[in-house]
Amino acid sequence: MFTGIIEDLGVITNLEHDHDNLDITLKSNFTSELKVDQSVAHNGVCLTVTSLNGSLYTVTAIRETLNKTNLGGLKIDDQVNLERAMKLGDRLDGHIVQGHVDQTATCKSIEFQNGSWLFTFEYDASLNNITIEKGSITVNGVSLTVVNSQKNEFSVAIIPYTYEHTTFKFLEKNSLVNLEFDVLGKYIKRLYELKI
Repeated sequence: MFTGIIEDLGVITNLEHDHDNLDITLKSNFTSELKVDQSVAHNGVCLTVTSLNGSLYTVTAIRETLNKTNLGGLKIDDQVNLERAMKLGDRLDGHIVQGHVDQTATCKSIEFQNGSWLFTFEYDASLNNITIEKGSITVNGVSLTVVNSQKNEFSVAIIPYTYEHTTFKFLEKNSLVNLEFDVLGKYIKRLYELKI
């Protein structure tokens, strides 16, 4: 379980294919605090630490993860948003995030708005995920508030701190991002579909 509050930007140092899997090695400021079997969210994708080597650690993404997220497009020296699993009893500063990406979206536009940025994302509505106005959304692991909720797109406002301390500063028009929709909304939607 995560909160969507990014702790660090990890730098990709090695990518190694092992059959259908991809072993991803990263450098992070908190590597010394990690242990094997620990969960870390990478651009919102929960992955298990499989090995540690000094300031580097490695995680493995399976084929399904690579197909459903933007991790398959990573390159050496790319940076990713990192968050360790939340501690029970800590403040929940973002919202409840599972680290299970529902689908990807494309950055449709970036608009500077006198001190902040408005990012608009478009996603495939046929997968039946929804946003609501002022609801929660996770974009590349970052907990954000939805504005301008539409059937297949939404926007988020990014303050300077978030812009500088996450991968939002690297996004461009047509960049692919990972989305995790609000878990409460997903349960309500499913119950409605089942007419329970």
